[in-house]
This record gives sequence, C-alpha cells and structure tokens, in this order.
Amino acid sequence: MGLDFSVVPKYLDVIFLGALWTIAITVAAALLSFVGGILFAVIALYAPKPVRLPFRAFEWLFMGTPLLLQLFLIYFGLVQVGIDLPAFVAGVIGLGLHFAVYNSELIQTAILAVDRGQMEAARTLGLSRGQALRRVVVPQAVRDVIPPIGNNMIALLKDSALVSVIGVAELTLSAQLAIGRTYRPFEFYVVAALFYYVINLAMEAVLRRVERRIQASR
Repeated sequence: MGLDFSVVPKYLDVIFLGALWTIAITVAAALLSFVGGILFAVIALYAPKPVRLPFRAFEWLFMGTPLLLQLFLIYFGLVQVGIDLPAFVAGVIGLGLHFAVYNSELIQTAILAVDRGQMEAARTLGLSRGQALRRVVVPQAVRDVIPPIGNNMIALLKDSALVSVIGVAELTLSAQLAIGRTYRPFEFYVVAALFYYVINLAMEAVLRRVERRIQASR
C-alpha cells in the first residue's frame, strides 16, 4: 500500500491536543515526584520507626511492581473501596508516586552525603531539627541530585504513554484514535514519535538551564 502522510494534516489538531495532555500530565507528575521524593526521603531517614516501616513497605510496592499495574490499581482498584478518581488524576498520582520513590532514593543518598557539621551549625544557631533540614540540609542535597532527577523526569515523559491504557487522551492514545479512523499506523506513530522527541528536547533544554543556574549559584 505504501506510505501516505497526506492523511496526517487532517488529524494534526487531535495530535496537538494529545501532545498538550502529555505535557500537562508530565509536568504535574514531575512536580509530584519531586516534592514527594523530598518528603519520602525525610520520612525514610528521620521518621519514627512506626512510620518508617510502613513507608518501606509502600516503597517496596512501587519499586517492585510494574508502573502499568500501579496505574490499574489506582484507577480501577480504588473504585472498589469508594475512591473514584478521574483518569487524568489517577495517571498523575500513579506516575508521580512511582518516580517519587526513585527520586527519594537519590535524595536520601545526597542528604547522607551532606557534611554533618551543617546540621550541627544550624542547631547551634537556634534552628530546630526540622528547620535545619528544611533550610540547610535538604536544599543542599536537592541541588546535588538535580541531574539524575532530571533523567527521571525524561523517563517520566516517556512512561506517560502508559496512561493511555486508563483512557487519558495523551499523545499515544490520540495517535491511536487517528489510526482507528485512517488505518495508517506507521504515519501516525512516526508523527507521535516526532512530537515526543520535540517535547523531550524542550525538557532537556529546561533542565540544562536549571543545572547551569544551580552551578552559578554555588
């Protein structure tokens, strides 16, 4: 049959809308994973044992099971206990928590690498332990792990395609909808791949700029 990219322009509005949803879910989940990663790291290192042990079980669940299964559990499973989340919200929570656990591991390592004298000096100045963590230790740790966290954000963008299985009309599902009307899978998957590539480049540019600003502030 050959290739026929002439069918693509008619459905570009569908693809563009899917790309916008991809960007929205990636940004929302990335923010959740970043903030959640900091919170999880502090819990893992400093929370009392009755809190820390359940968290370890939660961490094992998200690190030891596939992201796709986690999305199914959040979107389809929680309905059975009375929690009916919109697909977009379920996707953000699933992606955000999944990558928050991995970000937490990075941030824990960075926190432990901060000189203990920083905490002691902060306490000497009258800061409580929580204030010292929030104002002195955690900011230094987070600054040191921005590059690997940035890599996780790129991975998050790619994994955002999985939310199509719970009905979020992001880029991959939008391409599939166009394919269902035209029966031209190669053309629309190529277009979707190009959109992902452009979004990926934009994210990398933003992350490089953030890294340069952090390096300049040291």
